[in-house]
Order: sequence, then structure tokens, then C-alpha cells
Amino acid sequence: MASPTWAPRANETSLAYFVFLGFPNRWAMKILLLSLLFAVYVLTLVGNSLIVLITLADPALHTPMYFFIRNLSLLEICYTSVTQPKMLATLLLEDKSISFAGCAAQMYFLLFFGTVECFLLASMSYDRYLAICHPLHYTAKMTKGVCIRLTLISLLCGSLIPLGNTAWIFSLPFCGPNEIDHFFCDFPPVLKLACINTSPNEVAILASSVLITVLPFVFTAGSYACILCTILKIPLAGGRRKAFSTCSTHLIVVTLFYCSASCMYLQPKSSHSWEWDKFLSLFYTVITPLLNPVIYSFRNKEVKGALRRTLRKTTPVELAGPFILLRSNTRNPHACVL
Repeated sequence: MASPTWAPRANETSLAYFVFLGFPNRWAMKILLLSLLFAVYVLTLVGNSLIVLITLADPALHTPMYFFIRNLSLLEICYTSVTQPKMLATLLLEDKSISFAGCAAQMYFLLFFGTVECFLLASMSYDRYLAICHPLHYTAKMTKGVCIRLTLISLLCGSLIPLGNTAWIFSLPFCGPNEIDHFFCDFPPVLKLACINTSPNEVAILASSVLITVLPFVFTAGSYACILCTILKIPLAGGRRKAFSTCSTHLIVVTLFYCSASCMYLQPKSSHSWEWDKFLSLFYTVITPLLNPVIYSFRNKEVKGALRRTLRKTTPVELAGPFILLRSNTRNPHACVL
């Protein structure tokens, strides 16, 4: 009797490692990509670390909104560190391989941090909903304990939801080739290398993607629909503008993240274009973590004010009108010159 379609064939063997084929082979292009990726990675680490330090150092930013922003920045540091160091090593050392276990770990933690971000963004939308739609009850409802519980729920969802799919995928037989046409270990290119029919896995991945992206997005969209209705009822234009400015930065981040993730994981297999998928992957793993600190810092007056106050406490240089006053540890009154 013929063996079932899911059973591995007798000549199938397990792979010890995979090889990434996502980057071009031309040396000039590799140098350009290496320089760009390294610059973006450093800026991402510095920008998000700066937000973490500022929101911790300035008492004015010890609010629920900045508690979530600080956690989001920490999350972006971890999220981008799952893939970018290996991408840089692939370009620099010409070592394109990754072990079987390393590939599984990379995929799991990439999905873990991505899932946590989805639910954390939904928690931030709930915070903005309470702040704008129910301002009198905001302090009582959005307490420190509620913020911590929402963050822990996000972490729990992130740790459990991707676990089953990742374990299932890497229990499949991989008999070769072992070349991943991508920059890192992601669902579609790894599934493509399996020796058996992966339709059940694809259905499970689609179901979990709906749970991870669509449900938090629907919750976020509902929160912002209520926020928009409340803002439109404010009689003064200045009040409407101030209310909308408090949630516009979060709305931009939500749009960038959900749009790129949905285009990647919710499109049918028949419409997959590997070049387009690789571009989207670079966008949400490299560009989006860089844009978050830029959006939150340059579009947020409170963050910019906190940054100025922090720098004023630590720098020996103060600006006073057209003059630069240099602080000195000595008590020489003539030390303030220029």
C-alpha cells in the first residue's frame, strides 16, 4: 500500500543548516547594503534607547502613554536585533549559513516580538481611547497595574501564539535543497523547502496571522473611530487639533506596522511575489523600527521638551540668546565667554 502524502520518503534526510540567498552576489552592491544596514541598525538602537532613557529620566513622562512608548522602543530594539546582526554578518563574512536550530529560534523570536508589538499597539489605542473619550475617568481606569497587566497579556500572546506553528514547521522533513531565498528565516520561504504538502501549515499560519494582526487591528480601528467621533464634537478648532495630536503619532506607527505585516502574511499563496515579499520584509524588520523613534521624537513636543531638559542637566553648554554660556567647575566669573 502506498504511503500517505505526509509521510517522509525513505531517502529523505534532515538538514543541518540553511543557506540564505536573499542578498546579491556583486561585491559593490554588498558593500552598499552593508553600509546602509549598519547605519540603520545603529540609528535604530540609538534612537529607541534614547526614548527609553528619556521616558525613564523625566518625571513628566511617567504616564501610561509613555510607559507603552518605552516598552515599544524596548521591543523594537529586540525585534530588529533578531535579524539584522545575522544579515550584517552574512554580508561582511560571506557566511550565508544558519543552523537548523538557529533558523527555528530566529523565526520564533521574530514572530514573538512581532506578535507582542501587535497587541501592545492595541493596548496603546485603548489608552488613547480612555484619555480622549473618557478623560474624567482616565486616571482611575488606566492605572499602573492596568498598564502592567496589558503588557503581560501582550507578552503572553506573543510567547504562545507563534510557538505551535514554529514547532510544527520545523518538525517537517527537509530533504533539500537547503537554500532560503530570503534574508532571514520567515514562514513562506522556509515552508517552500519542505518535502511534503504544506497546505495544513499554510492554513494554520493564516489563522494565526488573522488572530495576531486582524483582531488587534479591528480593536485599534474601533478605538480610533470612537476617538474621531469625540474629537469632531469638540467645539473649538484648537481643542480638536490638540486632541488629535496626542494620538496622531501612534496612528502613524499603527498604519505602517499593520499595513506591511498584513501585506506579507495575509495575502494568498498564489499572489506571492518573492521580490515583493523580500522588500516588505526589509521594510517591517529594518525601516519600521527606525521610523518609530523618529515619529515619536520629532512629532511629539513632550518628548522634545524632555530631551532638552535632560540635555540641559547633563551638558556643560547652555544657550542664552545669541551667546553660548560655558559652565565651569571653577568659580571664575570670567569663565562665561563668547
